[in-house]
Amino acid sequence: MLVDLDTRKPIEIVKSRRIEEIREVIVNWGVQVLEQIVEVSIDLWSPYKSLVEELMPNANITADRFHVMKQVNDELDNMRKNEKKAAMSLEDKSERQRILAGLNKSKYSLIKNEYSLNEQQQGRLKSVQEVSPTLKKMHSLKEEFREIFESSQSWGDSIINLLDWMHDALSFFPKTIGTMIRWFGEIVGYFDGKTTSVTVEGINNKLKLIKRLGYGFRNFSNFRLRSLLNWHFSINSP
Repeated sequence: MLVDLDTRKPIEIVKSRRIEEIREVIVNWGVQVLEQIVEVSIDLWSPYKSLVEELMPNANITADRFHVMKQVNDELDNMRKNEKKAAMSLEDKSERQRILAGLNKSKYSLIKNEYSLNEQQQGRLKSVQEVSPTLKKMHSLKEEFREIFESSQSWGDSIINLLDWMHDALSFFPKTIGTMIRWFGEIVGYFDGKTTSVTVEGINNKLKLIKRLGYGFRNFSNFRLRSLLNWHFSINSP
């Protein structure tokens, strides 16, 4: 899905993630159009980055902050699974039951934004924090990471806070930190214009609805045309 982030409308749907197919579509836009593109928001997949650098020489690349946040949440959830696995191997039955009870049904209480938790989820989060100091610390770091991107600090202060966070989080989120080091320039690019690909998620949800209403599409061209018309054609147009 290729989306114009200014109009929040899809401009093309490519059949697969194969970089050759995506390149073919983009090249057809022509050099004059490609040279006018000033910013591109992508997920953390290096072939996308290479393609933008190749075809859009004037574009700044921004790594979508929500894909970075997903890496943090994934690493947090993996630790939750490890903590549960370790608890199940404890010989002390009462201690095993205590920890498992605290970890029970805790996934979304840990990865969901803390301010969005309902009363029941807040109770589960507190239970996790009581039985696992590691998960308590990782959850705190996760919330600090989110706040860095959601605060209205200056560009420089945001980068300094992010660097401080990376230092503090290294032993808890080593995989995420490794990714951030490789993509640091693209990640901090977010602090320039606060650009994200969040609108793409809404478009994807609408595409799923179109597929359901059409009971599936055997022909990709028909699906592509039906989808693009949904955003670029109105029955009320004169």
